[in-house]
Amino acid sequence: MSTLRNRLARVALLVLAPVLIAGCGINNIPTKEERAKAQWAEVQNQYQRRADLIPNLVETVKGYAAQEKSVLTAVTEARASATQVKVDASTLTDPAQFAQYAAAQDKLSGVLGRLMMIQENYPDLKSNQNFLALQSQLEGTENRISVSRRDYNEAVRDYNLEFRKFPNSFWASTVHSGSKPMVMFQANAAAQAAPSVSFSPTTPPATSTLPAAPAQ
Repeated sequence: MSTLRNRLARVALLVLAPVLIAGCGINNIPTKEERAKAQWAEVQNQYQRRADLIPNLVETVKGYAAQEKSVLTAVTEARASATQVKVDASTLTDPAQFAQYAAAQDKLSGVLGRLMMIQENYPDLKSNQNFLALQSQLEGTENRISVSRRDYNEAVRDYNLEFRKFPNSFWASTVHSGSKPMVMFQANAAAQAAPSVSFSPTTPPATSTLPAAPAQ
């Protein structure tokens, strides 16, 4: 009888062990880590979408406002800098590397704001259908970037909290010792502020009959 009880006890332990382990939060860290990484992938996806729109946007503006060379050059250079910053899995846990990536993207946001303000001085550009379509796509992408950054921050905040809660903090230092807290995006007041652009009164806006650049 005692042998049977021992066997039943062992079977019960084998059945209940996974449930008990799951209930104590051992899976929380990897689960929330994967969720944060998925949100990070969405952030990168939206930034790439913006980068893909910029060359055609610059070419369209150039056809109507070629004299705004400094702004066009600034946008092109900022895009190059933003796309050249390399990111990998270590970026999320490296504050310096993450800050470099975020700063490059924020700088691009700022110069794009300057580029979009140019339209007020060029009626032909402002009414160009290709420009309007690109403008709409860019605005939509900027909104999606904002949402994806917010969702990423929320996922990371939830994930990082696991390193401070018991017993999950114990699992973080043992079973999941390879997992590290992730870095969040910080609000950039300079990038979010509307840029001011000064146009010289001695240089009248130019009109152009050039056709719109083909959509990519």
